[in-house]
Amino acid sequence: MRSPHHESTASASPARPTPSPSRRRFVQTLAATAGAGYFSSAAAQAPLRSPNEKLQIACIGTANRAAEDIRGVAHEAIVALCDVDRNNLQRKLKEFPDATPYEDYREMIDKEADRIDAVVVGCTDHHHAPATLRAIRAGKHVYCEKPLTHTVEEARLVAAEAEKAGVATQMGTQIHAGDNYRRVVEIIQAGAIGEVTDVHVWVGKGWGGGDRPEKGEEPPEYLNWDLWLGPAPWRPYASGRYHPAQWRRWWDFGQGTLGDMGCHYIDLPFWALGLTHPTEIQAEGPPVHPETAPLGLVVHYRFPAVGDRGPVNLTWYDGNRIPREVGGMRVKANGVMFIGNEGMMFADYTSYRLFPTEKFANFEPPPQTIPPSVGHHQEWLQACRDGSPTTCNFQYSGRLTETVLLGNVAYRSGRTVQWDAAQLQADHADAQQYISKSYRTGWDIHEKA
Repeated sequence: MRSPHHESTASASPARPTPSPSRRRFVQTLAATAGAGYFSSAAAQAPLRSPNEKLQIACIGTANRAAEDIRGVAHEAIVALCDVDRNNLQRKLKEFPDATPYEDYREMIDKEADRIDAVVVGCTDHHHAPATLRAIRAGKHVYCEKPLTHTVEEARLVAAEAEKAGVATQMGTQIHAGDNYRRVVEIIQAGAIGEVTDVHVWVGKGWGGGDRPEKGEEPPEYLNWDLWLGPAPWRPYASGRYHPAQWRRWWDFGQGTLGDMGCHYIDLPFWALGLTHPTEIQAEGPPVHPETAPLGLVVHYRFPAVGDRGPVNLTWYDGNRIPREVGGMRVKANGVMFIGNEGMMFADYTSYRLFPTEKFANFEPPPQTIPPSVGHHQEWLQACRDGSPTTCNFQYSGRLTETVLLGNVAYRSGRTVQWDAAQLQADHADAQQYISKSYRTGWDIHEKA
């Protein structure tokens, strides 16, 4: 793989606290799960409901993406709703007047533990792991939006605890249920373009940029700012800078465009090629900002050979650094290009094309071997009832999330990262500091409630 041209320096990133001895022991124990059941899918062990009985569901987050997830499960019994924004919460309560309202999901999960079967997590990225782990530890099935977590360590922990608890899980990569993704996977796995050696993935969105406001403001009366911050370091509220939506730009709350869209688009080559963990990650971008993600990023991942598949180079591009051409072909704003030794294949959410066009003019797709999805949310709901598998369970999506987040780890470190997935260990401290993070009192995921 070519050496990256990286314009940032490691000194541009803020130092993180040195992990405590107890944290180090925790990470060592957690890393060991990579070779002891982490990669398998557990059959559901949590209590199952009758097919004719509605699931009792609690939802964390009620607006934007969370509202779509609630819509996906609304035919069940929505018995509790949680949001730190009282305006959003009140609007959703009009749809579900019998649901019990909460501002703090910790309180909701604790108080509703005897009543609920499952939890839908649709809040900001930095709350994903604390909310998901609290639900798993209460024995509840969990649906969580992408990316599964805010850090690599969190992804490993969430996957391991979900496996151990035997609960039904699904990450919010909704397009995974689409027919087009299934057909692309079948074509790649049938060898239509030969052995795939390189994949290019790009998204022309730019969640990044900006500086922390010099002055803070009083938060609006309808917003519980302290709960919105939750596990993140304290900072003053600033109108229009964090809530709603803009939080994705900030390292303390999101992971930029890569965190937002990587799990959707990298999912396709991950599935088609059976990828697991990269061994080397390099990144190119503007100088690292200590507060916010870049407006454009390029990340090079190196995946090792596994079984009959050779090594794979995967390159991610976003924002103002997306390519205009890949493999000599002009490309759209978003997409995936598989490059094999016998041809190329472009794919996006709804379509695919094979190149060179003349060679594949009479191409006939292989027989369909991946059955149609019953629906992304319905797949999870069915698993809650009967323990059937989900295609975006936390074992699969945990590995995908780790890969996505490692791109930002490499970028923020300013150096190429050699990654030891089994030990959850980067080859230098500049990167290792971003594998985990510290939490405010009352939110630490390592302290079980």
